[in-house]
Amino acid sequence: MILLVHLLFGAATGNLVKNPILAIILAFLGHYILDFLPHIEYSIENISKNQWRKALPDITRVTLDLCLGLLLIFLFSKNQPIIYVCAFFAILPDGLSLLNNITKIQLLKTHSDFHHEKLHFLKNKKISIFWRVSSQLIVEYFLFIC
Repeated sequence: MILLVHLLFGAATGNLVKNPILAIILAFLGHYILDFLPHIEYSIENISKNQWRKALPDITRVTLDLCLGLLLIFLFSKNQPIIYVCAFFAILPDGLSLLNNITKIQLLKTHSDFHHEKLHFLKNKKISIFWRVSSQLIVEYFLFIC
């Protein structure tokens, strides 16, 4: 799922859950739940393969996705610190996967294998792009009405 969806989920969690520790935990775990849904992602193959000379388009997509999510949070939230903390924790699993590509630490590899192979198992199923995009739009709709 794109970072925007995860960021907005984390922000909504931080806004709705009054206990900050619980909100952070739910935002983090929510990442995995969202990744379980059928969804579409943009390619970051050059980053994943550490082909940094070719990675500018990948880095640009990730940066724009991240900035758009933060901009929407800034524009539509009360801008309380917990909202940004929860948004950070909602994208942390993807950050851990990126760190795995760079460092090759066994614990990060275990996480990345679980994250990408067990939770993204629907990525190889024949589900139309319509439903993959629709699932993300439906999640976004419910996040905006929260």
